Amino acid sequence: MIRNGHGEAGAAGRRVPAGQRAVRVWCDGCYDMVHYGHSNQLRQARAMGDYLIVGVHTDEEIAKHKGPPVFTQEERYKMVQAIKWVDEVVPAAPYVTTLETLDKYNCDFCVHGNDITLTVDGRDTYEEVKQAGRYRECKRTQGVSTTDLVGRMLLVTKAHHSSQEMSSEYREYADSFGKCPGGQNPWTGVSQFLQTSQKIIQFASGKEPQPGETVIYVAGAFDLFHIGHVDFLEKVHKLAKRPYIIAGLHFDQEVNRYKGKNYPIMNLHERTLSVLACRYVSEVVIGAPYSVTAELLSHFKVDLVCHGKTEIVPDRDGSDPYQEPKRRGIFRQIDSGSDLTTDLIVQRIIKNRLEYEARNQKKEAKELAFLEAMRQQEAQPAGETD
Repeated sequence: MIRNGHGEAGAAGRRVPAGQRAVRVWCDGCYDMVHYGHSNQLRQARAMGDYLIVGVHTDEEIAKHKGPPVFTQEERYKMVQAIKWVDEVVPAAPYVTTLETLDKYNCDFCVHGNDITLTVDGRDTYEEVKQAGRYRECKRTQGVSTTDLVGRMLLVTKAHHSSQEMSSEYREYADSFGKCPGGQNPWTGVSQFLQTSQKIIQFASGKEPQPGETVIYVAGAFDLFHIGHVDFLEKVHKLAKRPYIIAGLHFDQEVNRYKGKNYPIMNLHERTLSVLACRYVSEVVIGAPYSVTAELLSHFKVDLVCHGKTEIVPDRDGSDPYQEPKRRGIFRQIDSGSDLTTDLIVQRIIKNRLEYEARNQKKEAKELAFLEAMRQQEAQPAGETD
């Protein structure tokens, strides 16, 4: 078990009155290529109780039931641990959620999104806890899925960027993805993400820097928010006794200028939520200037500016984007100790392209078969049996 050290009241929940038992909530899943949809599910689950325990499946279990995961189990454990609504992570959680697991971790109920998770033989993994009345459901986040993100990487199009019109190629992909003989899947298909102010408020801490806190500014794309980003932010967080980390996220067009190809894979709105969900980040600047200016440093009263070991691409005019913080003597380069980059993740996907495409088709067919069986069951007159 990996605890996040927030005590029984957890990271962002109500304080449990003395003498009253905390409501303990269980979530589980693969949490492969963790995105803001996963974070939003965990945020909703945390709001249903006082202490959130998240079980994460092993590589072996995922390969058996779904197909090859993109990230290793160690990477996935650490990613989930970095989400601010999670109090405890249970590695190697069983793929099928049982009452025995809930009882072992003293959890009142488990929470899952309003989609389905099936075993290798097409059974609902939450069947047992549903029948026992220890299952709660939360809303699935529209507009994002691991399947969609993988599709964006393989398609090499910029249609997902925030200022782009959907191209005919991407529209065709979006219309056909999540379709196989027999119908369209409501869970695996592609839908467009629509950012709202409410969603940002739900993810944001809402806290301003307090006297005595060290304001640290970091900037970048933070695309496909991953373990390399987490390792970097964790190191930055340890630089001060009371850190207040502000992450500046560059516009999609700016990221595309210095990264090329079809980067960023996630648009600015999506990247904002991914970074806000991280426990080490206090605030996000949505569409930060590429060069860290004197105005920005003064506005946020920045004490320290940090950058990782990745290449620093000059600004459009050829200048160093960290010229001003360097001049002030407040710039630090941090070695995260991780060599994982967004490029490497995309390479992993492309290398295993055929396996991932086969995995998605297999998953879809299984879900559609389950849907059809449920429809037939509902259509059957009461009292009639086969």
